[in-house]
Amino acid sequence: MSAPIVVGYTATDAGEDAVALGARIALATGAPLVLVLVLPSDDRSVITPPAAGYDAHVRAQAEEWLTDAAARVAASVAVSTSVRTAESFAAGLVEVADERGASHIVVGAANGGIRGRHRLGTVATELLHSSDVPVALAPEGSRRVDAAIGVTRVTAAVGTRPGTQALLDEATALAAAAKAELRLVSLVTVDLPPGVDTGVIRLAGAAHAEDVLARARAGLPAGIEAEALTADGESIEDAVTHLSWEPGELALVGSSRLAQPRRLFLGSTAAKMLHELPVPMIVVPRTRAQEGAQR
Repeated sequence: MSAPIVVGYTATDAGEDAVALGARIALATGAPLVLVLVLPSDDRSVITPPAAGYDAHVRAQAEEWLTDAAARVAASVAVSTSVRTAESFAAGLVEVADERGASHIVVGAANGGIRGRHRLGTVATELLHSSDVPVALAPEGSRRVDAAIGVTRVTAAVGTRPGTQALLDEATALAAAAKAELRLVSLVTVDLPPGVDTGVIRLAGAAHAEDVLARARAGLPAGIEAEALTADGESIEDAVTHLSWEPGELALVGSSRLAQPRRLFLGSTAAKMLHELPVPMIVVPRTRAQEGAQR
């Protein structure tokens, strides 16, 4: 059986978005879902009501919410639920993911986001600086996407920094499991200062991007085909808007080179992409594949 997908659930629109994305990936790949609701640990704030039975009441409510959420997932997806107590919501999700050997952690956007766009909340931000498994970010409105659409294409934003192979491995495995197309994209870095000869730099950048894509394709497993293209624009955000995106697409990016071993750290390019990306983004730890091979 495929590794489970851990979904961080709250009884909010963001929680529903996370469940919807998790279910869509699970339906496409055959993976089971684990819906997790994290409660504060015993060192919670003193404003918490001290009445006897309060903890039991809170846990019972959490379990009821999870049961309701699980009931809305397609019957063909294996779903389990878990109420976890931890110092933070993100810490609880990472603990469950490690215990279950999860392939991904899925969370929704912060409240107030624009439909179809990402807005990082506290939990997502903490995960993107601490998780040791890929984190999938569900844009606002994901709950309105039919899970039956599945995963039609996986797009990996490739570069030359450490971690590119781990990103390719993740993208290839996900595309194969979902029977989806694989696309490799190189974002030609622009954001140029005033007065610079942008024409010369664009030509050099395009040549460099083609070289990056050629090396990335060469690193794919035998028999795996991938579309490869460069994206241009006046900025990373502009380049993202010039790309075509399918409703059933997933975008994968690698963790920043500043990340600690087997941990995530959202880099500047990924952060800029989030501003305009209309599809879910999955951030992959840059040393995950190598570390796993050594175990």
